[in-house]
Order: sequence, then structure tokens, then C-alpha cells
Amino acid sequence: MTNLALTERRNPDTINIDLMDSYQIAQAINNEDKKVALAVETQLEPIGKAIEIIAQAFLKGGRLAYFGAGTSGRLGVLDASECWPTFGVEHGMVCGYIAGGDKALRFSIENSEDSAELALQDLQNFNPTPKDIIVGISAGGGPRYVLTILEQAQKKGCTTIGISSNPEAKLQQFADIFINPIVGEEAVTGSSRMKSGTAQKMILNMLSTGAMIRIGKVYQNYMIDVRTVNAKLIDRGRRFVSEIAGVSYDEAAELLQSAGNNVKTACVMGSKKCGKIAAEKLLKANNGILRKII
Repeated sequence: MTNLALTERRNPDTINIDLMDSYQIAQAINNEDKKVALAVETQLEPIGKAIEIIAQAFLKGGRLAYFGAGTSGRLGVLDASECWPTFGVEHGMVCGYIAGGDKALRFSIENSEDSAELALQDLQNFNPTPKDIIVGISAGGGPRYVLTILEQAQKKGCTTIGISSNPEAKLQQFADIFINPIVGEEAVTGSSRMKSGTAQKMILNMLSTGAMIRIGKVYQNYMIDVRTVNAKLIDRGRRFVSEIAGVSYDEAAELLQSAGNNVKTACVMGSKKCGKIAAEKLLKANNGILRKII
């Protein structure tokens, strides 16, 4: 038992979870979930370092890539896929890879987490350079897929970040920054999609969002580079322009249309009472950071 990874050990507080009624099950799981944010809180220093390293990489033309198997891989793909609409970044700036490929997002792909070959294929597809940041995600911290990714990425000169709930995770030997939220045993033994997965989601939110804030993708707490690609986001963009530039909703809609649906440009146009070209020049001169203009 002492040699068993923390993520595989039995939780003494949920031994009789199968005898509980539905409310008690929910309560027991909720009690375990309360521990997650506190575990993540202990890792704010390495998380902060990771945010800054990622932001600096972005400013130098580097990319961010997540690699994981199972739940960890799915969460990485999820975070990467949401950066395009949320922050208006180019496709490929933030990438997510899961052992076994896209099919593994919906189905379990046998032995994929143990495959160094799949890791090498995915890393080759990403084609990393020393400017890029590679993040390996694993609850237990030992899948061959993730270890191979991080080891090879280091050899290629990339900065590596490892995320694991296991303090004895093997991946830490290949991680320049090791983020280790110790969430304890899962409510259902070994089901690391639960607390470990929740911790991973929280940390990935911090890494991508924090880095985007640092490079000017957020003004105050507005996501000013949001892509207005559907009715909800069009309305959000108009509201942002209205509130930031101090104009009416209807005027904000006109500004947004004149700005080619670019929220940040429309904000400058409304605040500075200028046209699209002048607004774009101001943004370029200030590295796209709205705080420097308004």
C-alpha cells in the first residue's frame, strides 16, 4: 500500500459510499471537491511562474501545447480549443493533444497512455521549437506518453511544465516547472477524473487566462479580443464597447460594424472618436494593449 500512488489509494471518508442515499453521495463528493481549491492554492507560486513564462513565449512568437492521456488529455484539448473564441488568438497558438488522437476524446483508446510511439508522433506533428512551452498533464504523473513528450521536448530546448496530483510523479524529472496540487484520495478509488481532473481544469484556466491577460487580451476584466461569431458573442461585444467607450448600445453596434467586428478596435474608435485606421495604428503602436490607449 505504501508504494501505491496517492491518486490510486482508498479514501477513508468514502468507504461506505455505496450504502449512501443519493443526497449523501452528493454530499460526500462535494466534501471532497471542497479540498480541490485549497490544494490548488498551495501551488500559486509555480502557477504564477508558468503564467509569466507562457506570456513571454507568446510575445516572442512561441506557442503553448498541452499533452495528456484520458481525462487529462481531454481537459488540455478543451482549454486549447476555447482560446480561439475567447481571446481571438490564431489557431495553433494554443494546441491540445490527447494520446490516441481525436477519437480518444470520446472513446478509450487501449494502451494509448503507455505508448512512446504515439507521443513521438504527436510531438512531431506539433513540431516544437525552443520558443514553445510544453505542458504535460497527468493525475498520477507516470504515463509513458506524457513522460516521452516532456523528455523529448526538453531535448529540443522547450520549457516544460508538468501538472500532477501525485507528489512522487515521475514527470517532475522532465518538468522545468512542476505544479502539484495534492487533492488526496478520490471519492471513488482511482477515479482521477474527479478531484484531480477538477484541479487540472482550474490550473489550465489559470495558465491560459493568466497568460492572455499578461499579453493584453483583457482590459479591466473584459475579454476585449472575443470573436463575435454568434448572436450571444455579438451582443457581448456590443455591450463591452458600450461600457468601455461610454456610448449607447446602438452606437456600439455601429462602431463594431465599422471596426470589422473587432471589439478592441471599436473601443478605441468610440473612446478616441477616431476612425478604424487611426484606431488600428494606436493599437499597433501600443502592442495591442488597450490600457495604454484609454
